Amino acid sequence: MNPTVTPAPGLLLPTADLPPSFRWGVATSSYQIEGAVAEDGRTPSIWDTFCRMPGAVVGGDNGDVACDHYHRMPQDVALIKSLGVDTYRFSVAWPRVQPGGRGPANQAGLAFYDRLTDRLLAEGIDPWVTLYHWDLPQELEDAGGWPNRDTAYRFADYAMLVFDKLSDRVDNWTTLNEPWCSAWLGYYVGVHAPGRKNFDDAIAAVHHLLLGHGLATQRMRAAATREMKFGITLNMGTADPATDTAADRDAARRADGMGLRIYLDPLRKGSYPADMVEDLAARGTAFPVQDGDLEVISTPFDVLGVNFYFGQDFSGTDEQGNTHDADGHPVVRAILPAGPRTAMDWPITAERFTQLLVRLHRDYPGLPMVITENGAAFDDSADADGNVADEDRTSYLAEHIAAVAAAREQGADVRGYFAWSLMDNFEWAEGYAKRFGIVHVDYETQVRTPKQSALWYRDTISRVRGS
Repeated sequence: MNPTVTPAPGLLLPTADLPPSFRWGVATSSYQIEGAVAEDGRTPSIWDTFCRMPGAVVGGDNGDVACDHYHRMPQDVALIKSLGVDTYRFSVAWPRVQPGGRGPANQAGLAFYDRLTDRLLAEGIDPWVTLYHWDLPQELEDAGGWPNRDTAYRFADYAMLVFDKLSDRVDNWTTLNEPWCSAWLGYYVGVHAPGRKNFDDAIAAVHHLLLGHGLATQRMRAAATREMKFGITLNMGTADPATDTAADRDAARRADGMGLRIYLDPLRKGSYPADMVEDLAARGTAFPVQDGDLEVISTPFDVLGVNFYFGQDFSGTDEQGNTHDADGHPVVRAILPAGPRTAMDWPITAERFTQLLVRLHRDYPGLPMVITENGAAFDDSADADGNVADEDRTSYLAEHIAAVAAAREQGADVRGYFAWSLMDNFEWAEGYAKRFGIVHVDYETQVRTPKQSALWYRDTISRVRGS
């Protein structure tokens, strides 16, 4: 690694509201980096199955090898250490720990996370465990998946297998990563595993994911023998009306309700938003709530993980001016704001990041936040030595970290920032075509090379800490 990197003009971020105690990290997820999908007792997840569906993933790619982290973990921990971060957020693969989603722990699979935790701590890095980052055991999907209430109870059982093994050393526990993606993209839009397209199933999945979170949180907290922090990570953006028309304002309300409030309201307030309940009733569906569910879902938790990539505008008319779709449902059309885009064709909207964090502080007060994912894919190219001068990603990180500092200055209780992602990896339905990493991975050789953004991130952390 180069010993220093000089930030480009304009990338000296304001640090006044980022204290030395601010937590800095990098993040990954199991299926995206581990590989070894059939080793040491691991059984298939819904993503192993989805990747075999023709046309489901760009290039027919899969996570069979990914970044081979399962075999290269010690070197990867050394890489994390070299970046100067104090936290590594990783997820545990459910089918590696509990093949089939039922029964006792698979000790060989659990041992991997045991070794990872020990190595991180030996390097002075806090492990931040995410229990579910989308790799549901295929057998549980065959039994109904997240639309099936039983899956929530299976998740709580699995969570305790991991907790019992690692709770003597791990302080921070996240139940779910991005339940919106699991429910909406997996069960309604169908572009993520398991690839189903049923609106009622998606709504049932929302409720059972939240129920699983509450059940697991209750059981882990009851079993804790010392102070720990439990939380959930939500992916959230901003939903603004494209114009000031009533139709656009209503579309933005619906988008905000379906993307943010149907998660945070039950989690923090113990009820689903009344307007969303009415909207669902109008199309003949409802959350499958049973007695006591909302008390479980609203079990107190300690930290909200915020994943942010971009904000959007919404219109209540389609491109032909219609206010209802072919099925008679109100139009909610996303419009991406003008301006620069990432390789995912996502707009770069750092100012909306500040807007979101301040809104969360205002509407759901008293809950500390950590940015558990924020980053960008760009069309990186390595030079002859494998180095990547990713000025676009470096600028993206600088702008968004500055947006966090601005939110803190307005009162938002944000206590940390984790860059997504540690390294290039399997990007779900995009396969290996998109690179989010601050570390370049040559997938043929598995050589890792820190990009300019990684060096800038390291030096920024050092500067904020005053070291």
